[in-house]
Order: sequence, then C-alpha cells, then structure tokens
Amino acid sequence: MNASLLLRLAGLVFVAVSFVVMGDTAGKLLTANGVEPVFVAWTRFAIAAVLMLPFSGLTRAELPVFSDWRVIGRAVVLAVGISCILTALRTEPMANVFGAFFIGPIVSFGLAVLLLGEQATFGRVALLLVGFAGVLLVVKPGFGFTPGLGWALLAGVSYGAYLATTRVVAQAYRPRLLLLSQLSIGAVVLAPFGLGTSWPALDTMTLALVTGSAAGSAIGNYLLVIANRRADASLIAPLVYTQLISATAFGFLVFGDWPDLWALVGLLVILISGLGTLWLVRGKT
Repeated sequence: MNASLLLRLAGLVFVAVSFVVMGDTAGKLLTANGVEPVFVAWTRFAIAAVLMLPFSGLTRAELPVFSDWRVIGRAVVLAVGISCILTALRTEPMANVFGAFFIGPIVSFGLAVLLLGEQATFGRVALLLVGFAGVLLVVKPGFGFTPGLGWALLAGVSYGAYLATTRVVAQAYRPRLLLLSQLSIGAVVLAPFGLGTSWPALDTMTLALVTGSAAGSAIGNYLLVIANRRADASLIAPLVYTQLISATAFGFLVFGDWPDLWALVGLLVILISGLGTLWLVRGKT
C-alpha cells in the first residue's frame, strides 16, 4: 500500500475511533451523574439500532444473517465489552481505561493465530509483547490496580474477540447490515438488564447524552467496518491504537484527567507498539 492510501486509511480509522471515544465520553458523563452503566449500554444499542434501521437497506433475503452464530457471537461480545468499559469509565480516567483496554489487539491476534490460521511472525509477537508491557504500566497490577481497571481489561478481552469475529464476517456481509445486526442483537441481549435498572430522569441533558453516546459509537463502528473492507485486518489493527490519543485528549478537555507518570509512559509504549506493528505490516504489503 502506497503512502497516500495508507494516510487516507489512517485518517479514516482515527476519525472512527474518535467517534467511539466521543460516545464513551457521553457515557462517562452519564455514569458520573449516577446512571447505571448497563442502562447506558442498552440505550446505546437500542437507540442506535432504531436510528440505523431506515438507512440499513435491510431486505427480507438478508434476515437469515440475524441467525448466523458468528454474527450473534460478535454482537454479544461487543455488548459485554461496552458494558464493561462503561463500568470502568465510571471510576477511572479515560486514558487509563483505554490503556488497559488495549489488551484487546493482543487477544485478537492470539485468536487469529489459533482459530483463523494467521502467521505469528517474530516481529509481530515482539511488538505485541511490548504493547502488553505498556498495558502493565497502565494497570500496575498489585501496585494501584483497581476494580475499574479490571473492568477495562475485561472490556479489552471482549473487544479482542469482537475484532477476531469481525475478521471472519467483514467480507461476508455488507457494512450497514453488520452494523444493524450488532446493534439490534446487542439491544436484545442487554434489554433485561437495562430495563431492570432504575431509570434516570429523562431531562434534556440526559437525553442528549444518551443519544450522543449511541450516535458516537454507531458512527465509529460503522467506519471501522468500512476500513476492514478496504484493507487487511492486520493493517487496521495497529491504527486503532490512535484511539489512545483521542481518549487522552477528551479525558483532559472534558474531565481534567491526566495520566500519572507511569500510566503516561505505558500509553506511549502502547502507541509505539501499534506504530511499530503498522511499519512492520506496511513493509510486507
């Protein structure tokens, strides 16, 4: 891939992950005001599914996609991941949460090697281990590790499974159909939990944040599906690390959060690992 195409792809992925961070920023504002994370997660899926349906182009012939176990599993792990990351954001700074969350690409790569037959090259494994070291610097296991960071790690594991299943189905179904499937199935899975929580007062601000949370996540994930159709997943994955830039910026601008020294070093190590992986993969394309 030439430099111009790579730059456009990087721009698309950065815009995509920034929309996801916007959605999570709205979610953090809601949970900070006492709204239950699972309610935010459920409304994110449900509202986005309703908004997406008229534009999805869904046909009767495509209805069987909603019974494809791969599509169902993809939606379920995403629903679990979003619920977990919203729980983590309730108590932890955004940059730290996304730093821990980036255990996901490591999980995704491991699943791709074990289940999809991808090659585990020495350079790729070495860079993933560097990224994992960065994650450890952020979460500091045994030295400042908190339940919130535990939820962020669980979110990352779920996201890794989501990335791996996206590799499987991205070429089989069109992007808008995949987006509608994950939103609608996620809404159904989370409905018993969301409906069972205490609902917040639905004032103008709450409704705006709930809608913003849903829209940001939906737009971001739609753009990521498009990116996965334009390039190999091995090229997309390291670009997702740019989410750390958005998360740090939004965390500072909206909440005044700034990572401590060790967490900041860890975030930089994770970002370097992602960029190194991009350089390694680009050299083979």
